[in-house]
Amino acid sequence: MKLALILTALTGASAFAPTAQAPRTSAIGASSIDEIRGATLETGGKPWDPLELAQWAPVDHLRKAELANGRSAMLATVGWVFPRMFGTFDGPVDTTDPILAFGKADPQWWAQFIVFCAVIEGIKFRGEMNGKSFTGEIDKEAALDWTSNWGKMDDKAKEDMAMKELKNGRLAMIGIASFVANYYIPGSVPGLSEGF
Repeated sequence: MKLALILTALTGASAFAPTAQAPRTSAIGASSIDEIRGATLETGGKPWDPLELAQWAPVDHLRKAELANGRSAMLATVGWVFPRMFGTFDGPVDTTDPILAFGKADPQWWAQFIVFCAVIEGIKFRGEMNGKSFTGEIDKEAALDWTSNWGKMDDKAKEDMAMKELKNGRLAMIGIASFVANYYIPGSVPGLSEGF
């Protein structure tokens, strides 16, 4: 019994011993954050990583997360603004308040939404396993290309489209965060009316 405890303690201690790590190259071809797309005028020509997350996570993982969150934020921003400007559709959600609307949505709708999101994630994953890209890599076929335009574009147009998506996603993340902040702390965002 004592031998088992000693061996367990020794193997547990080895889990905290430092190991040498080789520099990783990401799937998007960047081995460091300095080589990634998006360091433009808005960020002072340098990558924007104030929390220095790139030292803790692979760069391609961070880019995928940024794009996924940016795409979600773009949809959320439209979902926040649309009912206030144009009203709601017929159904159980009869409020233009986006926070209250969450609770009024039918559970069946939420189940369908979760299944839809899972299907999209599955398509992206399958595409990535087949060598396709959903991060705007110029030299790869797009994993999701419903309009069939990606394959028809030249490299400059692809780069331009990828930058537009990245910048719009960043702006939408700031926008939806501002809407939520102003909702819970009225007047906290200059230019937004109380209750918007």
